[in-house]
Order: sequence, then structure tokens, then C-alpha cells
Amino acid sequence: MSDNARWVRPLGTAVEGPFEVSITDVVDGWEHTSLRVVTLAPGDEVSLRTTDSEFVVVPLSGSPAVNGTRLAGRANVFAGPTDVAYVPRDDVLTVHNPGPGTARVALCGAKARKSLPFSYLAAAEVPVELRGAGTASREVRNFGIPGVLDADSIIACEVITPAGNWSSYPPHKHDEERPGAETALEEIYYFEVAASVEGVGDPVGYQRVYGTADRPIDVLAEVRTGDVVLVPHGWHGPAMAPPGYHLYYLNVMAGPGATRAWLICDDPAHGWVRGTWAGQAVDPRLPIGGRR
Repeated sequence: MSDNARWVRPLGTAVEGPFEVSITDVVDGWEHTSLRVVTLAPGDEVSLRTTDSEFVVVPLSGSPAVNGTRLAGRANVFAGPTDVAYVPRDDVLTVHNPGPGTARVALCGAKARKSLPFSYLAAAEVPVELRGAGTASREVRNFGIPGVLDADSIIACEVITPAGNWSSYPPHKHDEERPGAETALEEIYYFEVAASVEGVGDPVGYQRVYGTADRPIDVLAEVRTGDVVLVPHGWHGPAMAPPGYHLYYLNVMAGPGATRAWLICDDPAHGWVRGTWAGQAVDPRLPIGGRR
């Protein structure tokens, strides 16, 4: 039986107040992470109390200010990496759009045990990783991972998959605490899709999540800009970018463990694919959007 109805939130189905996307612990079975997306006209702002969560604020488009710090932002998610801001728990998070254009902003949250100082990460400091090879090539912008951004629990990054490629592949999971081997992390996928030829077609992508015999889950979702897929557990991947359409996703992860780390294990049925990459070139279209 498909679990799409429980774990897939198409754009318009998870609205809360000013937020066009709002994923929080009010979702049954969701505990550690959150995501809010808001579009602000010039002069608009939105505020929330962070309470028990820390946040990484990611401009999807435009140049917002976060608690008075102006972010350079970007034209859109396919235009290259962006600068980000970190806002701790037990604080107030305010996003203001000074203009002149609109700004779309993602507020990526995770439950945190301790409060760290507000911080800013410039786009030039964001490590850009070209992962995989051949048709499994993708670009990973690691702005919110351990060793790059100081945080208590949140792990966040964004991935660009060129048209015709697969990412989140081989399928992998991170839903058990196994020291040195795997960390238990629930994960949010927020998607945007764009035609490789501007202004044509109906941009679409696909996401797969499946479980084990002990912890079943079955998701196969058609995704468009603004859609969200939640991964509480299980193998996830591939994320598929059909020919003609580039796929973007923003990942937000956190879990109950004491160690902030992204440790995964591959589905043993498909992990062998990693061994084929050594003989293949990385897709020459990457990185899409380049760097600042």
C-alpha cells in the first residue's frame, strides 16, 4: 500500500499562516526537524520564536535580511550557492525583505539541546561537492554540515541533479544509531524543478522511499516546485531528474543521537554501483550556476 498520503506534501497542502510550506512536529510521527518556506514582497517581514529549535535560513531567491544581517542571496536555486544564516534556539528569528524584488526563503529547523551564537556563512565558504559520476552525477552544496557550520543537531545541504540524472543513489538509509556506521536521522526533502530549456514543458521529478521488513514504508512521488517528501526511516533514493528537467532539493536532517553526524549505509542490493564510478567522468554540466 502506498504511503504517499502520509509522507508527501504537495505545494498548497502544508500551509500555515504566511508560510506556503510548513512542516513541524504537528505532523504525526515527525519529531526532530522542521521546514518553513515563505515568499516576502519588498518591505515584508516574518518573525517566529525559535523556542527549542535552531535554524539555518536559506534564501531560495532574492536577498533577505536575517535578524538585521543582509544576505546576498541569489536569483534562484539553480544560479549557484547562497550565503546562509544560523539562528540559535531560545531566540527570535526575523526575516525581512528590503527589496527591490521578492524573496523566497527557507527556514530549516531542528530540535537543539544547546544554544550557540548567531552566525553567518558566505557563499564563497560553502563547499561544493561533485558527487557520483556519469548519470549518477550531482552537485552537493554543503552549507549546513558538521565541519562547515557550527550547530547542535541540524544537518542541511542542497543538491542539484542535472536533467536526465539520478541522485540520492545508491539508495541509502540513516535510521539506526550504530556507532561509527550509521546515525538515526529523519530527513526532509524540499523540491524545485526547472526546464533545461527555459520556459518550456511541465518541470517534474520523482522521489522513491522504501523500507525494510521490520519498518515498512512505500513512497513513489511525482514532485514539482514547492513539494515536500518526508523520510522518517527506510531506504531513500533515487531522486530522479527526467530528461529536460533539472531537479533541486533541500535536505534538512536531525535525530535523537548525541553525535551530529551524517553516517549512512547503502542498500546492499544496489551499493555495488558506487564501484562503477571510478571509470566514468563527472557530468560536464556541473556545477550548475557556478560559484560567486
